[in-house]
Amino acid sequence: MLAKRIIPCLDIKDGQTVKGTNFVNLRQAGDPVELARAYSEQGADELVFLDITASFEGRKTFAELVKRIAANISIPFTVGGGIHELSDVDRLLSAGADKISINSAAIKQPQLIDDIAKHFGSQVCVLAVDAKQTDNGWKCYLNGGRVETDKELMSWAYEAQERGAGEVLFTSMDHDGVKTGYANEALAQLASDLKIPIIASGGAGNMEHFRDAFTIGKADAALAASVFHFGEIKIPDLKSYLCANGISVR
Repeated sequence: MLAKRIIPCLDIKDGQTVKGTNFVNLRQAGDPVELARAYSEQGADELVFLDITASFEGRKTFAELVKRIAANISIPFTVGGGIHELSDVDRLLSAGADKISINSAAIKQPQLIDDIAKHFGSQVCVLAVDAKQTDNGWKCYLNGGRVETDKELMSWAYEAQERGAGEVLFTSMDHDGVKTGYANEALAQLASDLKIPIIASGGAGNMEHFRDAFTIGKADAALAASVFHFGEIKIPDLKSYLCANGISVR
């Protein structure tokens, strides 16, 4: 079994790390550069940085902040938010990002996935999906969860894989910030439908939730924010716990 990855996520608004519940009620969680450095030192496997209002506000991700974070960490670094064209990808990779996460732009112009994969390689392109369970199944949302689309989670993730996405970062909006566990059934279906890695996001409240995301949800990586930002779970303790439960971690 490949080692499972633990990924802290920095949601950035106005240059500060924030965390909300179900994508609203944001509260401050600290300086992103300091948090990033701490996570790198604590043994996080990767770091994700999402400029959560960039698409909604129609502006570009803070390349300067990306540069400062990249200079302070020694782990792979994924950046998302406000990416609309190849030049945005180029700019963020030049600033120190290793991978790019696209969500709203990919839904609006799916060809962007093909273009990123072709120009920079599939390993650079992470499809982020914010989805919510509706009466018509799991529907994908854009602009930071503000706008429902006609895209259905499973078929959209499959299409993205076929276009060249290297990973899928799936956030269940219903589980986001409520700390009752990940959307393991949907994760397991994604894992069985796709050949590319699935990153679980939304719902981590305790160490058991990470274990379940890997064992029940078959996720390749688990992403979390508030439990790490506010010190509720320490990454070395989490890795020890997962190891003790027979889950291979780095």
